[in-house]
Amino acid sequence: MPNRQETRDLIHLPFAGGETALADGIVRQGWRIWKADGVDDVSRLLKHKPEACFAGLLDLCTDAGIDPQAARSELGRLLPALTMARIGWVAGVLPEQLELGWVRQLIHDYCHDYVTLPCRDSLLARVLGHAHGMAALLPGDRSAAHGVEGIDGMDGMDGMDGMVGQSPAMRSMFNRLHRAALTEAPVYIAGETGTGKELAAMAVHRHSSRYGKPFVAINCGAIPQSLVQSELFGFERGAFTGATQRKLGRIELAHHGTLFLDEIGDLPMESQSSLLRFLQQGSIERLGGRDEIQVDVRIISATHVDLAVAVAEGRFREDLFHRLRVIELQQPPLRERGSDIALIARHALECYADEGARRIRGFSPCALQALHRHAWPGNVRELINRVREAVVMADGRYITAQDLRLDTVDKASQTLDAARCQGERAAIERALQRNGHRLVATAADLGISRVTLYRLMTRHGLRGDGDDTGATRID
Repeated sequence: MPNRQETRDLIHLPFAGGETALADGIVRQGWRIWKADGVDDVSRLLKHKPEACFAGLLDLCTDAGIDPQAARSELGRLLPALTMARIGWVAGVLPEQLELGWVRQLIHDYCHDYVTLPCRDSLLARVLGHAHGMAALLPGDRSAAHGVEGIDGMDGMDGMDGMVGQSPAMRSMFNRLHRAALTEAPVYIAGETGTGKELAAMAVHRHSSRYGKPFVAINCGAIPQSLVQSELFGFERGAFTGATQRKLGRIELAHHGTLFLDEIGDLPMESQSSLLRFLQQGSIERLGGRDEIQVDVRIISATHVDLAVAVAEGRFREDLFHRLRVIELQQPPLRERGSDIALIARHALECYADEGARRIRGFSPCALQALHRHAWPGNVRELINRVREAVVMADGRYITAQDLRLDTVDKASQTLDAARCQGERAAIERALQRNGHRLVATAADLGISRVTLYRLMTRHGLRGDGDDTGATRID
């Protein structure tokens, strides 16, 4: 008689409509199949069997095809499941799908192996068995190991949901963000102005079980104090002069979804009391109304001010502060993110390259030095705006420190290389002007060869290509 096999658990999870019929042979190979339609089903299964490890079949086999943008959205929906502990994922793909960059990247980042379907039951069982064994060896949360990087060809840069970065500070934040998204607890996002707090809030929503439901944002500091109550809680017809019809508030509009309260530190005291009551009871009353309305929302709040200081100074309720700050995410300032500065600058250049009159090829050495030397009080928002302006205003093919309006910043702490770079560029510009932009004469004036001059001009963004107006000529 054949040896009796131990039954192991297999989660079958379709990706973007993939639907492969698993043959009875897989069951005979010793697998118990659990069909999951999304993250909620996977979570319930893990809770139902808290001691078990699973193999997972990520089913990408769909005849309809899917473009990278739609795949990115689907990955955002399923990513919490792909990084859960105790599951070893195997991708099931059609042979032609292996030609797609985003498929290869997804398999590389989140799966132990892949199979092209259909395939022999014995082969599929063997590959799934290997993934099951790996899940048993590595029971921890895999989101940190993968760094939650985006799929190549979708995000275009290392990062997450529009937040570009691969520095240790950002990877740590991405990891905490994923963990926060898997809960229903209120999230508080702290960080300086321009660090991308709303992007982080949207990412929490996209990776949560509320994905697909409303994401409603309100800037508490941009609404007149007299209107905050009606904006948050809505009003009934006749509640006040001019209230000619019922209006739903932002809280009610976010029912079953996520409410993002930006600049929560600017919320008036009266509205803080009403918000606290809602958080405690889960219900609201519209202005002018008497009915208690039950609302199910996930609260995410953010502010650039130090709420602990505001509490100490009596400007913010301590009980509300603790209600909101169950999980805290800290958006690091740009000046502490090291190589992310150049990464974000190049990302911004790619985004706005079409706005300039000519194609910009990159950043000059002086520009890169200036980017890292600047203190960035406006953080990522300031960096993106400077690059966007430089794309439009730059004269050469490479963005310089002067194009970024950073050439005079912090000269007292300027490095020797930066000073040499700026001096070299200035000397070439003056020599070109003295010699009517004739390259041979300019090279002789500077005591260098024409080839060296040509290379230095390229390095400093001082030359154009054949489509320019002939500002420089050989002689």
